[in-house]
Amino acid sequence: MQHSLEIAYLGLEVPEPESLSAFFAEVIGLVPGEPAADGALTWRNDGAAQRVLVQPGAANDAVLVGLEATDLAAHAAAVERLGGAGFAVVAGSAEECGARRVEALARTTAPWGMTVEVVAGLERGATPYASPLVPGGFLTAGLGFGHVAIATMAYDESQRFLVEGMGFGRSDWLQMPMGPDFELDVSFFHCNGRHHTFAFVNAPFEFPQRLHHVMFEVNERDDVGAAFDRAWASGLPIPNGLGRHDNDHMFSFYVQSPAGFQVEVGHGARTVTDDWADDRRYDRISAWGHQPLRQG
Repeated sequence: MQHSLEIAYLGLEVPEPESLSAFFAEVIGLVPGEPAADGALTWRNDGAAQRVLVQPGAANDAVLVGLEATDLAAHAAAVERLGGAGFAVVAGSAEECGARRVEALARTTAPWGMTVEVVAGLERGATPYASPLVPGGFLTAGLGFGHVAIATMAYDESQRFLVEGMGFGRSDWLQMPMGPDFELDVSFFHCNGRHHTFAFVNAPFEFPQRLHHVMFEVNERDDVGAAFDRAWASGLPIPNGLGRHDNDHMFSFYVQSPAGFQVEVGHGARTVTDDWADDRRYDRISAWGHQPLRQG
């Protein structure tokens, strides 16, 4: 299928960035990158210089998402498309490009309230990626580092931003009752072969955090089990134990980070292809499992 974008990095703002270091390193299996120019701590799950940036601040939430174009022509086309859809775009300075370790950068504010940076030429890390905790490595080539799920009251406009502004396609959607007064409504969007790079949860009110979860996909099924054992040993909340999602077929679990947002570690998701014809409604989150095990 057409592949001109992938998720490059996620920017988090927490009061104490070091509070996430043991979690990312010892539970998820990320490795530290070089500190950013602004002092943010960075984390890697592949050969890229940085995939997660953790900067100090009061938000206690994700504050930016980077989307990498495959080349400078694709970057220019993405910027032009955003402007044509009515979203204001500001070109990044040379200093800002250096801070993000990219060749080109343009910035806009997404309807769900985060900064979206469209970049090209994300630098490689100074050393090869290797994690003793994830010997099989993470699935990132041609797909980006993972996916993010966002809770927003600006549900319709957020979808328009991705489809009209960024050229994403919808993979499918979920609607299911969660009680007498609430129906869960989630839409999933792709920009390459990964089943979804973004998921939007239709929030009935402002949640304390917009970032519901970030997903890292591993190459080997056993690395999910090993990560689950580490999560269990950590004593952290596990909102959803091992299970398999109905729509993307991901075998995974969710652990709650010390900052409150969740991390999904998974394996074996479906791939979106040119002849994708499964954009349909699902009425359950999981085919099996994903039961709550330990609450915060």
